[in-house]
Amino acid sequence: MSPSRDGTGVMSEREADRRAFIAASGWGEAEVESFPGDASTRRYFRLTHGDEVAVLMDAPRGAEAPAEPEGASAADRAALGYNALARLAGPEPAAFACLSNELVIRGFSAPKILAADLEAGLLLLEDFGQGVYADVIEANPSIEAPLYEAAVECLAEIYRSSFPAKMSFKDARWRVRDYDETALLTETHLFLDWYAKDKGAGISVGARAEWNSIWRGLFEVLDAHAPGLALRDFHAENLFWLPERDSVSKVGLIDFQDGLFVHPAYDLVSFLEDARRDVSPELIDPLISQFCEQAKLSDEAGFRRAYAVLGAQRNAKILGIFVRLAERDGKPSYRDLIPRVHAHFVKNLSGEIFADLRTWFETHLPGELL
Repeated sequence: MSPSRDGTGVMSEREADRRAFIAASGWGEAEVESFPGDASTRRYFRLTHGDEVAVLMDAPRGAEAPAEPEGASAADRAALGYNALARLAGPEPAAFACLSNELVIRGFSAPKILAADLEAGLLLLEDFGQGVYADVIEANPSIEAPLYEAAVECLAEIYRSSFPAKMSFKDARWRVRDYDETALLTETHLFLDWYAKDKGAGISVGARAEWNSIWRGLFEVLDAHAPGLALRDFHAENLFWLPERDSVSKVGLIDFQDGLFVHPAYDLVSFLEDARRDVSPELIDPLISQFCEQAKLSDEAGFRRAYAVLGAQRNAKILGIFVRLAERDGKPSYRDLIPRVHAHFVKNLSGEIFADLRTWFETHLPGELL
């Protein structure tokens, strides 16, 4: 009979697996404390043994819909579900391990992997400590500019670095895919399926087809620059300030397992149009120019068009995700973040390139962009 999971004090099977892994990794005497994770099915624990600390990532492989298998068509991906359509790593911890390893090899501060049982979905990681960007800046707002400049320099260096599509960690392999039109478009559907529905709007088949056509046209601007590796969730609560390190390694990186190759504006707009904190407005334009200079991109106007399109795409997705987290997953606090994301989205759509999308809103969701 399986151990009880009803809170009676009997150890669950998963807890037993974690303890066995911790002991096998040489941390059996460590104090184990859980701490808040992200919006995924992963859980995190801090291990403390004397002066040594580490982080345990618990990513159970059966907890999410499958990732995209090798050679899958768009139809295959649709049959498998959202993770495959959007090219999310889902229940594949090898993605985190391989990406982390490749980043570390190139001098970036991703968590070093101290031990791993990828089949069980358990990884013991380097602990970056308490210096989360958002917290450090809140404690000392005067350092916002230098910390943001450091992160943008790190992004530019990631873009200029050469990463293989097939990444590795020991015997594990993970292929990083392109952020293709199917994935980009699928993510915008979260806006229709969750946010628009939450507003009481029924989006017809014809309106959805028009939506898809408009976005496909917008995505054409993403061809203006060569794609690079995007970590895909780059923001101030996923970065750590490590001032004792050198150069771009001062910026600690986490939550990159869903990384894909895409236009280099993706992570920059994720960082500057943060869903969780307001970036000082006077920093934004100079930081975009800084990125273009440090990434060696000559067409800044073309970059800014792509930045606007990816900002709109990402914010449409996030509006849908936050409603889904509140309604489907029982996490109502995400609704508190919606006004900031909505403001970003409205600003995104103010540009000339979005005229057709604004017309779509006037027709099918009037008043939403006011």
